[in-house]
Amino acid sequence: MIKPSDILHLPYTPDLTENGIAYACRSLASMSDRRGILKAERLRGIVAGMSVELGFRRLLTSQEVPFHVLGNTPFTHPLRYDVSLGGHRCILKSFLITRPSQVDLIQRDPAIVLQAAALIPIDKFAEEGHRPDDVYIFALAAAKAATSNGAVDSSLAAGQPSFFIHPLPNDWARPTTWQPLEKLVLKSECEAPIGIEIGGLDGGREFVTDRLELPSRTRIPVIQEFHSLAYVHAARHPEARIGLHSPTREKVIIIQAHAWSNIWINGSEILLTGWLTHEEYRHRGTVLNAGMHTFQFDRTRVKNLLVPMGELNPLGPLFERVRRWESERRSTNLSHTKIDA
Repeated sequence: MIKPSDILHLPYTPDLTENGIAYACRSLASMSDRRGILKAERLRGIVAGMSVELGFRRLLTSQEVPFHVLGNTPFTHPLRYDVSLGGHRCILKSFLITRPSQVDLIQRDPAIVLQAAALIPIDKFAEEGHRPDDVYIFALAAAKAATSNGAVDSSLAAGQPSFFIHPLPNDWARPTTWQPLEKLVLKSECEAPIGIEIGGLDGGREFVTDRLELPSRTRIPVIQEFHSLAYVHAARHPEARIGLHSPTREKVIIIQAHAWSNIWINGSEILLTGWLTHEEYRHRGTVLNAGMHTFQFDRTRVKNLLVPMGELNPLGPLFERVRRWESERRSTNLSHTKIDA
């Protein structure tokens, strides 16, 4: 069981969002959606998830908690686990809270997050490769996001950062035939020049980007070779259409002015709540069907296992145990070194 005083509070600085967006853009090159295009809500969740991971590492470093890297998966792979504590693989499960009323409530009374649910999708929990002593650590990221057109306008007027992106459909992002996007051109109908970044994979399936300045109503060729194109990012909110064309694709991409999503999140705080091992979670977890209400979600989209957040183990004793394990390990290694000498 955890108490409000057990919650660990991490600052959510803008550079966490910047790194999260960089990861989300790279992830787009290997992620798919059965509807053919990824929604902005999912992208913001990826941004928040990576931000929490980076914040977690900073916390471990600042509190001198020893951790190890298990071997990073490539940035083009969206699923990563790379922190080990005391030899135990750590899986960070984070939830993004953006509803303004909830964010304000968390700021006034952080203990409210103990009413949330520590959720894990059943299909993810049942995947092969888990060990009984794997450690699940749960967190919530409280942030405000300008998602509607009105909110975006207000955010921009207030000088808030933004990141406008348009993911491309599967026939561009994940083509069935691996060949260059020959004679790729972009054209903007905006009155003023606009900066554009495009990202995808080259012939060797390496992530590459290209940045172009598009003048008004002029076709601009792309020099960088792409075999797939996952997204288009605009330096500002385009007020008119932007098009992409390659003879190797039947469909011309026309991005309407309203079709851009702002995935920048203004984080206020990251709250690390508690942890359970895979085996503990298996014993304590109960099934929560899709479509149910929780603190984090109006309606869950998939079937989950659920443990109340307040019933997790506190992180402070875990960190102290890891420090002790590392100290004992170093002492043992030093003793062996002296004996060998």
